[in-house]
Amino acid sequence: MPFSSSQETMPQTSIVFSSVLGSSCSGQVQPGMGERGSVAGSSGDLIFQEGRLISGSLEALMEHLVPTVDYYPDRTYIFTFLLSSRVFIPPHDLLARVGQICLERRQQLETGSEKAKLKSFSAKIVQLLKEWTEAFPYDFQDEKAMAELKVITHRVTQCDEENGTVKKAIAQMTQSLLLSLAARNQLQELREKLRSPAMDKGSVLKAKPPATQKDILGVCCDPLVLAQQLTHIELERVSSIHPEDLMQIVSHMDSRDKHRCRGDLTKTYSLEAYDNWFNCLSMLVATEVCRVVKKKHRTRMLEFFIDVARECFNIGNFNSMMAIISGMNLSPVARLKKTWSKVKTAKFDVLEHHMDPSSNFCNYRTALQGATQRSQMANSSREKIVIPVFNLFVKDIYFLHKIHTNHLPNGHVNFKKFWEISRQIHEFMTWTQVECPFEKEKKIQNYLLTAPIYSEEALFIASFESEGPENHMEKDSWKTLRTTLLNRA
Repeated sequence: MPFSSSQETMPQTSIVFSSVLGSSCSGQVQPGMGERGSVAGSSGDLIFQEGRLISGSLEALMEHLVPTVDYYPDRTYIFTFLLSSRVFIPPHDLLARVGQICLERRQQLETGSEKAKLKSFSAKIVQLLKEWTEAFPYDFQDEKAMAELKVITHRVTQCDEENGTVKKAIAQMTQSLLLSLAARNQLQELREKLRSPAMDKGSVLKAKPPATQKDILGVCCDPLVLAQQLTHIELERVSSIHPEDLMQIVSHMDSRDKHRCRGDLTKTYSLEAYDNWFNCLSMLVATEVCRVVKKKHRTRMLEFFIDVARECFNIGNFNSMMAIISGMNLSPVARLKKTWSKVKTAKFDVLEHHMDPSSNFCNYRTALQGATQRSQMANSSREKIVIPVFNLFVKDIYFLHKIHTNHLPNGHVNFKKFWEISRQIHEFMTWTQVECPFEKEKKIQNYLLTAPIYSEEALFIASFESEGPENHMEKDSWKTLRTTLLNRA
């Protein structure tokens, strides 16, 4: 039998960077960075601890982002600051400030004795912009940001009249950016077209379907194959999530920073869609169980999904595993005591142990750490797969944000906090880049994505029809449901 407490704790929700970051996102200062640790003026100081940048004023952090003749920022810093800065300042405003700093430093070179180094400085500015447009292309969807980008690139090309190398680099960067934006827009349009039918999946089914209607076992009876197809769907959906989407978990919930980047609400659609997939899978599992008329077949269906969840665990697909367990713990399924009494629950008990919510899901986190280590040492794509429970990942980012303040008492940005948020987001994005090694079975995926799903009301009706109410509370619920159906009729 499923744990009764799990019905409340299962997380049903409603809410291309390896090259950029290298092997880690530790924030360790690279050689040459320490000399810039003290920016003139007490309000602009950057504070380092054991060679690691831990705080600074927003202005000093912005200046630390912009190269000089003798300095180029560490790539981990570029990613972390560009990611976290949107909590305090919109990307187009940041880009405008970067442009101002670039202009000031360029003018210093033109009027000083280092005019010969102007071309080298311009090349570094272009490199910074290239890394920005590659890591966060959606920042330039904003017309203001694109206008600022044109202003900066126009300035840096003025010192490149001889051989045009800087101009060529800018042209290549711009072309890649436009292609990336076009691809994202096409994907967004496709999602909008598919969005309405997906919402119709949860419509109320007032009666059980005909016995001849196909169920999941009629489409796929191999738990491993179904787990592999679920992994396909997971990786396809999670790959549409970008780091700036995840940063909105912080920026949208922060009430202190009035000038934070609120962003376009459409940017959160990928998060909502992925959350919705978890809920749909949970409801599909419950539907497949409750719609079965015969107890023997219901028992088989439960055991099948237990095996699927176990295969998901073995693959490293924890999100699908949790969704399946959540579906089996929904009250309409959990109350089927006669059916559960026939199920061999030993394997299910092991799964529930892994997903036990006590001690902040300690068992799950241990398993996730093991899967992460396996992925890091993997020799094959199959061993690289890590799909965490998305709801718990979001929860971790949220609490990390709430526990630690954005600003220190001296007014500095608490950059130590944002190193950690960036590290976790980077790790998540690394997992999303894994190419699914399993052969795609379109027939199975089509069923998983389009099969009718019962509403919560319909699930209870089907459940009570299979096994009648056993106590006063269930009898009252069943009576209310029947009255509702009669009134509709």
